[in-house]
Amino acid sequence: MATPIPLTRFAPAERAPVEVLHRQAHAWASLHFVAAVIDAVPEGVLVVNQQRQIVLASRGFRRLVHEAQGRDLLGARPGEALGCAHAREQSGGCGTTEFCSQCGAAQALIEGLQGRSAVRECRLLRIARGSPAALDLRVFSTPFDYQGERYCVFAVSEISHEKRRQALERSFFHDLLNTAGGLGGLLEALASEAPEDLRPDLEIAQTGFRDMVDQIHAQRDLSRAETNELIAVPTRLSSLQVLRRIVEQYRKHPLAAEREIVLDPLTVDHEFTSDRTLLGRVLNNLLKNALEACPAGGAVRLGCEKTGETLCFWVRNPGVMPRTVQLQVFNRSFSTKGEGRGLGTYAVKLLTERYLAGSVSFTSRPEDETIFRVTLPITLASTANGSSQ
Repeated sequence: MATPIPLTRFAPAERAPVEVLHRQAHAWASLHFVAAVIDAVPEGVLVVNQQRQIVLASRGFRRLVHEAQGRDLLGARPGEALGCAHAREQSGGCGTTEFCSQCGAAQALIEGLQGRSAVRECRLLRIARGSPAALDLRVFSTPFDYQGERYCVFAVSEISHEKRRQALERSFFHDLLNTAGGLGGLLEALASEAPEDLRPDLEIAQTGFRDMVDQIHAQRDLSRAETNELIAVPTRLSSLQVLRRIVEQYRKHPLAAEREIVLDPLTVDHEFTSDRTLLGRVLNNLLKNALEACPAGGAVRLGCEKTGETLCFWVRNPGVMPRTVQLQVFNRSFSTKGEGRGLGTYAVKLLTERYLAGSVSFTSRPEDETIFRVTLPITLASTANGSSQ
């Protein structure tokens, strides 16, 4: 009498016969180098057959399922092995419930078995030691044919810490900017009613406050840029006006004390399309770095020139970087200024090359000092990535 096939509300419920499952597991287990390779990977790695059943599991995946009470993995489906709260709701198991239709792991697995590589995120509620626990995963599926049968190599990376950090960052920036908005309004009210002799001090306070808020926005934008959450918003700009605005912004900045900021008289004034805020972030970082590198009494120069269909903004300071610094200048968290610094030039490269469709370069030689160059297209097309405020 044939065994009835369980009902499903998403993926097929059929499972491989026991003898087929053991044959597949033995075939993969005999490839000792495969087991050694996947065990060397920190993330969990599975080899899954056409029925979405595990035939080989890495040491990393076994560690991940330990909290799910160490279920027997051979023949189980990924959600069953991980202790998914929905995996036992239907007799067909993992992949057959209505919830599975929204599961990134199930979607990626099906795509892999259909011959397409896929990357998805999966939010899984698991039952670990009798209690519910949330698990955030990023899963990767890659189709693989072996001995005439289709398999899927399925990699699982635990990203719960990443998701918690992102949620905390969003909450932090939201609350901080709301508080800053209230303080800004209070400063404006004070400035309008303050006695004449206090207004210079209030002007200094407002300048410092605006600089602080700009730094908060810059850090928020950098965080979003690293996770591809920014949206570049192209607008019509004037190269000369962009540079004049930055020069005026920094003339009274504490970093500019005893230093001169010079706008090159040969700077080209050309209309172009780019994201005003992100370009401002880039040039602000370069100017601040140049001022910090410039000795008292020195001058930082900046300008713009046009070459073909590109504009090149440049910032020049009289310092010269040691070769050891030049080799690491765009690395994240590298800094010559102390612990916890080193996001300035990294942010310049990230924003310019990922969001502004441009490039960043520099030279640092005794004969022509240190010059950073940001080369941008005359027209920035709208993108799916990329602005801020």
